Amino acid sequence: MNDESKVKTEDSAADFIPPVWAMKLMTKSHVFLNRLSGGKFFNSLKGDDVCFISMTGAKSGRAITIPLMYVPYKEGVLLVASMGGAPTNPVWYNNLVKHPDIEVSHRGRRMVLRARLAASAEKAALWPICDASYADYADYRQRTDRDIPIFVCEPAS
Repeated sequence: MNDESKVKTEDSAADFIPPVWAMKLMTKSHVFLNRLSGGKFFNSLKGDDVCFISMTGAKSGRAITIPLMYVPYKEGVLLVASMGGAPTNPVWYNNLVKHPDIEVSHRGRRMVLRARLAASAEKAALWPICDASYADYADYRQRTDRDIPIFVCEPAS
């Protein structure tokens, strides 16, 4: 047996990106269970805080709420459009580009914010803040060739 036959290549579970239908089901379940508990449960994922973003759908115009990792920043939050390092942006990216006014709920606190895409020059300073809140973002950047967008969400003036 040569050395090459001893080497076993496996896809890591960390590299697994669920299909879109599974992501939608998980998202709807997460939001439903959080609301059912009055916001007391389903506020974290693997020990990291989650917030709930209410936005308007880019195509449908309907109100949509999704859970995303909570990254506090100044008087608002940063939202990372990573989708687990998938090769394309998440659908909610288009929602925020078209309708930047959002509401963020985090552990009973509600914030009315306006989202804007971070400029390339400012992203270098934002990534360490994002990584400190959710370490997997660094893995997601390694997993994809796309430039993962960051939205800076600040109080609407």
